[in-house]
Amino acid sequence: MGVPGILRKLAMLLRREQFRSELEEEMAFHRAETVKDFVADGMPRKAAQLAAKRQFGNAERLKEHSTEVIGFRFETVMQDLRFALRQLRKNPGFTATSTIILALGIGASVAIFGFVDAALIKPLPYRDSTRLAVLYETNPLGPHFHLSYLDYLDWKKDNKSFSSLDVFEQNGMLLTTPAGLQRADAATVSSGFFRTLGVIPVLGRDFYPGEDTASAPRVLLLSYGAWQKRYGGRRDVLGQTLALNGETNTIIGVLPATFHFAPAEPAEFWSALHPGKSCEIYRGCHNLIGVARLKDGISSASAFADIQTIAQRLEKQYPNDDGGRFAFMQPLTEVIVGEIRPILLVLSGGASLLLLIATVNVSSLLLVRSESRRREIAVRGALGASAGRLIRQFVTEGLLLASAGSVLGVFCGTEAMRVLTMLVPKDILARMPYLLGLGLNLRVAAFAASICAVTALLFALTPTLRLSLTDVSRGLTEGGRGSAGTLWRRFGANLVVIEIATAMVLLVGAGLLGKSLYRLLHVDSGLEPQHLDLLRIAATGARYDKDGPQIALQREVVSRIGVLPGVQSAGIADTLPLGDGDGTSNFRIVGRPYTHEEHNEAANRQISSGYFHTLGARLLRGREFREDEDKQKPLVTIINQTLASQFFPGQDPIGKQIAWDDDFKMHVEIVGVVNDLQEGQLDAAPRPAFYLPFNQVPTNFFSVVVRTSQDDESMLPALVTAIHQIDPGIAVFDEATMGQRLHDSPSAYLHRTSASMVGMFAGIALMLSAVGLYGVIAYSVSQRTREIGVRMALGAPRASVYKLILREAGWLTGIGLALGLVCSLGAATLMRKLLFGTSAWDAGTLASVALVLSGAAMLASYIPARRAAAVDPAVALRAE
Repeated sequence: MGVPGILRKLAMLLRREQFRSELEEEMAFHRAETVKDFVADGMPRKAAQLAAKRQFGNAERLKEHSTEVIGFRFETVMQDLRFALRQLRKNPGFTATSTIILALGIGASVAIFGFVDAALIKPLPYRDSTRLAVLYETNPLGPHFHLSYLDYLDWKKDNKSFSSLDVFEQNGMLLTTPAGLQRADAATVSSGFFRTLGVIPVLGRDFYPGEDTASAPRVLLLSYGAWQKRYGGRRDVLGQTLALNGETNTIIGVLPATFHFAPAEPAEFWSALHPGKSCEIYRGCHNLIGVARLKDGISSASAFADIQTIAQRLEKQYPNDDGGRFAFMQPLTEVIVGEIRPILLVLSGGASLLLLIATVNVSSLLLVRSESRRREIAVRGALGASAGRLIRQFVTEGLLLASAGSVLGVFCGTEAMRVLTMLVPKDILARMPYLLGLGLNLRVAAFAASICAVTALLFALTPTLRLSLTDVSRGLTEGGRGSAGTLWRRFGANLVVIEIATAMVLLVGAGLLGKSLYRLLHVDSGLEPQHLDLLRIAATGARYDKDGPQIALQREVVSRIGVLPGVQSAGIADTLPLGDGDGTSNFRIVGRPYTHEEHNEAANRQISSGYFHTLGARLLRGREFREDEDKQKPLVTIINQTLASQFFPGQDPIGKQIAWDDDFKMHVEIVGVVNDLQEGQLDAAPRPAFYLPFNQVPTNFFSVVVRTSQDDESMLPALVTAIHQIDPGIAVFDEATMGQRLHDSPSAYLHRTSASMVGMFAGIALMLSAVGLYGVIAYSVSQRTREIGVRMALGAPRASVYKLILREAGWLTGIGLALGLVCSLGAATLMRKLLFGTSAWDAGTLASVALVLSGAAMLASYIPARRAAAVDPAVALRAE
């Protein structure tokens, strides 16, 4: 404080003292004049002085009222603030408990709102994002499958609903570096992709029209992160070249730092599509996903009908390639956040209920505190404190308490956002780029300020509900018992019922989600995940572009890894289980009548002879592949149990043939039936699959599975070293264990996150509801001390006192459980999409939660009941 401030404060204090002095002189003068009048009327001087005092009333109250009227607000506010701080310091248990409870509720709400804001409220980084849609083709296995390049050209040419339509493909590429080949995340897009999204590079230029043709030079854009990480943010990066998958690409631009496109993330390099490779020349090769911008005035429904008509025409025109394939369209926002939306809504509901319990508990603590201070209030009122001054004092205490809890809660919520983001697996976070930079932004701060303001207002007004100065005399004589105590017991009982019901909703939700997670992680995936290592291999260049070298490489990999200490067996596959489920093919049964209306589709995998044995899969019928089965031998396949039961019901499929490939020219003989392996996500239903010998359909990109006899994670470095000993130029990446792949799969992560978060909320809610019930029963016991003493003095046994107190707690718990049961069934029905293998009406979960809550409630009630039973009747009768 500077000199002018000190002078102003000194002047204010001098004016205050002058005012008080003049006020006392004036009051003394008027009292003296009144005494003179009474004496003149014949009243004795002492009696006249008493009469004058009665006429003027409480001198201290008059002084205080006059001070307030004259306007010394700053001084009185500071007095209230200092007194409130002293009161809170005198009751550290009450202060700490209230602050922590409130901080828990606010922190949870702020943290979850941060995620909701990032995923559901924050606008997507595209121009007019509500007009963007993602286009898929459907097949008999589901709606979210790729479309072919030739289908895309027809959709683009024939539609009348989109101002632009482009395609993209997310893929991993091999980046040539001085240290050798490295896997790089990349995406391939058509030339108008970024114009469709409305994204402008921050450096350089976008793709020109025509740069996505086979004859155009290869060009690409860098993500902002790749520009910073790989090129140090240098502006001379434009025009530089790099080699991806052995092809030279020229850098033409850098995308904005705020840009993300979750369906293709993570992508460092965005290259232009070059349809010269073999896949794009076949209509039956489906590898792209469309993104389109609707024309002004065109609705999503009419646009969907438009492309559906085009897809139906193509399905009839090209039955071998597009048979059973139709169009499917979703808003881009739904594609990006649709999977996480229900989980965020469940967590938001849990956080809101937790905040409700926290505010109810703190409000009840404030009410109990105001009840215990009724004598103090009555004394201060009798000594001259005005109603406004008393109310202001309690408002100040409530605001202080709310402020402390709010500041701590916002800090905890901000830290929780940071920690929770760090716990998201890297590959999952890459598909949720909108969570990057999560923290206390303007919207989150506004939300935090609003709930802090509401709680501050609630805590400021709560104690005033019990401050009736009209019964000051009763407060002095009874100390707060009687009707006031009865009212509080009723009000507190209602609060406890709400807390128990809320806790039951959260506990039931956590129980159902936890049971779903357990069943998901223990679903029969068809393999033994323990002691199973995984890694991927990419071998590019002229050395590995023929079938012979590719077959020789996989044999050398299996042989070199198989002799390592601790390795039991090894196998090869082009695609691993527990993935996204891509890689399907049309097929038909040879020898059966076939019409173009018949559309059979199944997962198609190329595997080595030791693959099933290494995974721990069970061969149900027939034989496994032999190592010498290559293209010179008859083509064979092994089908899974689902394909066998669907297409060969009641028959032995061994020896029969299926035809696949674009024109069903490739006939393969079924030599075995294997149990269902989970080729898609854990929560996906088993679907048909057939397996082909790797040596008959080789590739230079494949995965290795290794069964070990020791700690599987410790073996990974040795496996990488063994492969690099074969050829240092081979790229090895995505090293992991099958347990990690299962644990970090998208479906498992989303179920685990929702279960753990709601479980945390439920645990806190259980604790708070028990505390609330304890508070109500303990207050009830304190109000009935004299009644209990009389009962015991008249011969009531201690068991009857236990019964009296526990009966009251039992009624409250029972009503809360009944209300909670109804609300739990409603909440569980709303979240049924998040459940796996678990019914929303799961009786075991409901019964278990009811038992846990009942036990916690009885334990919380036993302590005050025990205290009541230990009351000395003589002491109780002498109380007050």
